[in-house]
Amino acid sequence: MTTDTEVLATAQQLGTRALSWLHTCYQGGWGRLADNTIIDLAEPNDVYKPLCEAAMASSLVLRDGVAGPQDARAARDMLDGAWAQLREGDMLYERQLRHVTVTDPLETYAHFARVGYRHAALEELLESISRLRAVHAVEIQGSRQLAVANARRVIGLSHRPDWAELAARTWLGALPEPWTIAWSIAYQVTHTVFHLTDWGARPEDLPEPMRDYLRAWLPVWLDIWMEIGQWDLVGELLIVDACIGRPMLGSSGWEALAAVQRADGLVPRDTEPVEEDPESAIRAHEHTAVVAVVAATVLLSRALGGAGAAAG
Repeated sequence: MTTDTEVLATAQQLGTRALSWLHTCYQGGWGRLADNTIIDLAEPNDVYKPLCEAAMASSLVLRDGVAGPQDARAARDMLDGAWAQLREGDMLYERQLRHVTVTDPLETYAHFARVGYRHAALEELLESISRLRAVHAVEIQGSRQLAVANARRVIGLSHRPDWAELAARTWLGALPEPWTIAWSIAYQVTHTVFHLTDWGARPEDLPEPMRDYLRAWLPVWLDIWMEIGQWDLVGELLIVDACIGRPMLGSSGWEALAAVQRADGLVPRDTEPVEEDPESAIRAHEHTAVVAVVAATVLLSRALGGAGAAAG
């Protein structure tokens, strides 16, 4: 795979700055779980979900092995901190035991298991509940089913799904009229690709019709969301481009994200003003920083032969 060196340099700088901003925020005590957090998580999207997303990005930095020493140390430090906040997996275990059909403990644990953080009791519990009819009867949409399946694959659990069938159930699997895409559907499309390819490590697992469809329409969709300044979604589309094989979107998306990134590394979610309060900033823009880190990591991995390029 050949990618323009200027694009790689822009991506590397974007990802490094975003990772540094995340690390600085968490080191400063912002975006942390409260000491009295309980496993029922009345507001899971408040801190718990962002914390798990940052752990996901960090695990990919370590998995793909293309980051410099400083970035690798920051990623490991963030994982250690998140694992400690989750009580070294005990919180995930207790939450899964209490709420048998929820999937977030499984999906969160996969990010840690990917790079060596293990919890034997949780894995035993996950194996056990995977045999319950109730777990498989829960009605969740297609890309979410893929998220669960990929988490099981990463952890090494025994249940093996029919990947072709799961892919066919998604919006992307139907190859719909491309002009019918909407903001929420676009996120379903990106996550379908993320989980089918395990964040770029298995590009060959994306069915060829879906790959051809994306190659035809990704440039159009990127232009649309760049025009209206939906930077979070622009970043996700760049991840998709890197996950499906030879990147084809060129430099425009990378340059646009680099242009809106602040000196401290924050990447704004959209065109709305950024609140300067650190706690408010990480709550509003953490996801876009995560996206920037993952986009840069996957692109560099595929270009430089890291773990994410092994199957491609």
